[in-house]
Amino acid sequence: MNARTREAQYEDCLRVAEDAGIARLGVMSNQVWHEDPKRLAFVLARYKFVAKMLAGRNRVLEVGCADAFATRIVQAEVGHVTAVDLDPVFIADAEGRRHADWPMDLRVHDMLSGPLDGGYDAAYSLDVLEHIEAAAEDRFLANFAASLRPEGAAIIGMPSLASQAYASPQSLAGHVNCKDGPDLQAVLARHFTHVFVFSMNDEVVHTGYWPMAHYYLGLCCGPKAP
Repeated sequence: MNARTREAQYEDCLRVAEDAGIARLGVMSNQVWHEDPKRLAFVLARYKFVAKMLAGRNRVLEVGCADAFATRIVQAEVGHVTAVDLDPVFIADAEGRRHADWPMDLRVHDMLSGPLDGGYDAAYSLDVLEHIEAAAEDRFLANFAASLRPEGAAIIGMPSLASQAYASPQSLAGHVNCKDGPDLQAVLARHFTHVFVFSMNDEVVHTGYWPMAHYYLGLCCGPKAP
């Protein structure tokens, strides 16, 4: 770039653009940015919650990463992330945007087919469980928990059942298993010894009244043996 900034400290903006290039959104985050940009802030806030709760963990697994655009927020706080999704289209998109300064393993994997080997220190899955039919949710969660070490921690995030009255047609088409707070806590407790469910409205995570939450984040510890 030949242009120079009026204030010298902002030359770093041009340097990063020249050295690392201009980052682009993934295919899913791109749709959000064009159609409802504020929702991108909500998604990023969920990833920040995960990043802070799992900070310091060495090997972390993300299940259902989609385009993995927000995964970098978690990468900044943990040792290494393996990100998986069942859709090859999203994994191909993420691979096309992968940067050497932010290495991650990207894999196509359906958690219903079995756990991942390797004994991860922590795992998280945002906006996935509501897409799993109720009859298959225990298989999904059992495989998810089996991917962890015995002392592993996990986070499951999903929209609340009450929020579905305001969901978009695209969301409603895939949301077959939304829950209220007690039901989410109960199903997670079948697979983890300790479960703490947080409420979320917009970008704010809190311990407020479950029926008024738009989104839930279940923090789980101690995976149970199958």
